[in-house]
Amino acid sequence: MMESTEIERLIKESLPDARITIKDLRGDGDHYEAHIESSAFAGKSKVDQHRMVFSALQGRVGGIIQTLALTTTAVSQ
Repeated sequence: MMESTEIERLIKESLPDARITIKDLRGDGDHYEAHIESSAFAGKSKVDQHRMVFSALQGRVGGIIQTLALTTTAVSQ
């Protein structure tokens, strides 16, 4: 189980300008949906954007976090 605030903190460490919205889908701390907007995503494919987020979460997805549905968006600085 992981709190949404911890997920947000980890993402912000890697993507400081990110605007993040996280929803606990089941109320169990294991299944989340996240929308992340960052200028760091500019020019990157969706796959690369998602890899950046998963990297920021340091291997917790598929373990502590069972499910993380992502929507990523590149924004201008």
